[in-house]
Amino acid sequence: MTGLPIRTIIEILHVAAGLVATVVIAWIAAWSYTPGTRDIWIVAGFAMAAVVAMGINPLRRAWAADLESARTSA
Repeated sequence: MTGLPIRTIIEILHVAAGLVATVVIAWIAAWSYTPGTRDIWIVAGFAMAAVVAMGINPLRRAWAADLESARTSA
């Protein structure tokens, strides 16, 4: 289990959890207010893009930390 890039995997899971949460909230909102369904999903799309954008830098840092950890252990 030493070669597993655990920090990177954790960051990817954080982004995935944010995307799942966004979809769930948007689905509930669209279900409860049907006249605004189109607008709700448009806003949800932008929110998902923001979640991905905010996850890029932590993912890069995790990737670098995993590479450094792999270099020092080899």
